[in-house]
Formats: sequence, C-alpha cells, structure tokens
Amino acid sequence: MTLRDAVEGIEYTVKAIETDDEELDAFLFSLGCYSGEPITVISRRKGGCVVSIKDGRYNIDNELAAAIVIEG
Repeated sequence: MTLRDAVEGIEYTVKAIETDDEELDAFLFSLGCYSGEPITVISRRKGGCVVSIKDGRYNIDNELAAAIVIEG
C-alpha cells in the first residue's frame, strides 16, 4: 500500500521509499520520512495530501505519495 491509499487521520509506518531518484531519497530523508518512521495523512488536497512526519507537516504531491510504501 502506498501513501496515496492511506486513510486520513490514521498513523502508518513507512515501509520503504520506491524511487530511483537519489535527490528525492535525500529530500524525504531530510524530512524524516524513511523506513520505520510513523506518518499520518492529515488531509487530502487536489493533486496531493498534507502529511505529518515527526513534528512537521508537509504537502506531498501524488507522484511522491505513490513512491512512499506504508504499512498499517
């Protein structure tokens, strides 16, 4: 399941990041989005979603959300 399939308000655990883009991997890591970390979808937006990672909230577009594999 990817972050695009997540239900708002439920905490999930990041299982993996599926991308071949090293810059994207580094960007997500800098946000605290890496394997084993909790992540919650706060709200859905046109073209993406707002997520809570650690103590921050971030706007993630659908393409990026599809690369974040989660488990509940």
